[in-house]
Amino acid sequence: MGAGKIIKQLLLERNMSVKDLAEKMNIIPQSMSNKIYRDTFSYEEVVKIADILGCDVKIITRDTKKEFM
Repeated sequence: MGAGKIIKQLLLERNMSVKDLAEKMNIIPQSMSNKIYRDTFSYEEVVKIADILGCDVKIITRDTKKEFM
């Protein structure tokens, strides 16, 4: 599942709109909507969005199961 779909699901669960998220990210709502639709987030943006939505981002290696945050 791409970041855009995950973000849309989290927005639903948090009762937030794309406009609310855009305001917290200091970008215009249309830009946020485009990023969600096109799934064009940088890693830094994903981390910031996760923080706004009260989530953590983890990278876990497949072989050693080592976690990075």
